[in-house]
Amino acid sequence: MNQTKILATALVALLAGGQAAHAAVSADEAAKLKSTLTPLGGEKAGNKDGNKDGSIPAWNGGITKPLPGKKLGVIPTQIFADEKPVFQVTAKNAAQYADLLSDGTKALLAKYPDSFRLDVYPSHRTAAAPQEVYDNVFKNATRCKTKDGGYSLEGCIGGTPFPIPKEGVEVMWNYLMRLEAESIEYRFKNIVGNADGSKTLATRNEIAFQYPQYYKDATPESWSGEYAMFRFNTLEPPFKAGESLVIRDSIDMKQSRQAWQYLVGQRRVRRAPTVSYDTPDFVASGANYFDEVQGFFGALDRFQWKLIGKKELLIPYNNNGFIGAKLDDAIGKHHLNPDHVRWEKHRVWVVEATVAPGKRHAVPKRRYYLDEDTWLIALADGFDAEGKLWRTTQVTPFVVPALPGTMMKTATVFNLQANTMSVIQALNEEEFKIVPRKKETYFTGDAVAAEAAR
Repeated sequence: MNQTKILATALVALLAGGQAAHAAVSADEAAKLKSTLTPLGGEKAGNKDGNKDGSIPAWNGGITKPLPGKKLGVIPTQIFADEKPVFQVTAKNAAQYADLLSDGTKALLAKYPDSFRLDVYPSHRTAAAPQEVYDNVFKNATRCKTKDGGYSLEGCIGGTPFPIPKEGVEVMWNYLMRLEAESIEYRFKNIVGNADGSKTLATRNEIAFQYPQYYKDATPESWSGEYAMFRFNTLEPPFKAGESLVIRDSIDMKQSRQAWQYLVGQRRVRRAPTVSYDTPDFVASGANYFDEVQGFFGALDRFQWKLIGKKELLIPYNNNGFIGAKLDDAIGKHHLNPDHVRWEKHRVWVVEATVAPGKRHAVPKRRYYLDEDTWLIALADGFDAEGKLWRTTQVTPFVVPALPGTMMKTATVFNLQANTMSVIQALNEEEFKIVPRKKETYFTGDAVAAEAAR
């Protein structure tokens, strides 16, 4: 290949990827994970410095011991139960707190001035992880790299790949590779909030998730690169009961998602390549896109990812109480019930996504806010082709001392223009379990077909 062709090939790769691959950090920089940074990459120090008020405390190891009280499976259904809000943010005083609010939060306050508010509680940095995860994260800092324009990974296992991120795509990989148990099972409901304030059950499902990068015996060499696999079965409503979906996601963009679907009416399993990106989510009656599930779900290659920086923000946090509420109490007419949603001030990474050259997406611009301690998406805003705010997402994370760690499943997507919402994977009144890992053949179309035949 001559030099002209080499340069042309490199240019095409750059335009397609939108960002260059990035190498791991130096050993000296990684050493901060054992001094000024938490083992997952957050700043250990609080914000009491200069004109800061100390409203964000220092990290002291998080919650690692069992909590008293009722549980939803392994999820304690209450945390800091005796605390009262420090202040409330409403439509009337929103301007006072404008610097601490995302665009989507401001829009909800303005749209529902009589019912939507933020109850802001003392901030608690509850994030924790097993020691073996901390050890892996330290190693990942100097060995994990992106490739294929940032859309694939190599060299990492068992923890946050980029605890000291330099690019937006690395922050998003941190989310996709967030702390999880090896294997979990739970039931959930998808609820659609209609424009008139009524609510509809889209589906009730049972699901099994498995995370091979968190296998206790996994190594970068032995790991296949599949970082998440799930299989679910629809229980309600009756006309959808028995439908199944299997998905396996990989760090290799060339095979980023494999999916199979079983439809009872057809009595066969078929490949489902469109279960991704901005395809309307049939599990939620099309009220959200597939890549809005759990904040973001799937491959990164439709977007260019720009790291804006870090800031203090009011975000939903430590929401065990929300998970423990009765479903009808937890969800209001046009938004989650403010009585049950706990907001706290935390530092977040801000990442902006714009559609990559040659790609398309129904939501051409997005902005994500990720908690520095857990790498969980807390809030996300979506903008239409004219740059107008169109959609906003709230995620309600919860503490799981049995892991230990902070996890999330429920995400609520608000369509601000249609005046609707989609509550995705509501765990209220269901069960959430950490279970022994299954054979990976369980997460295949063949396994679904064999079970359906019986």
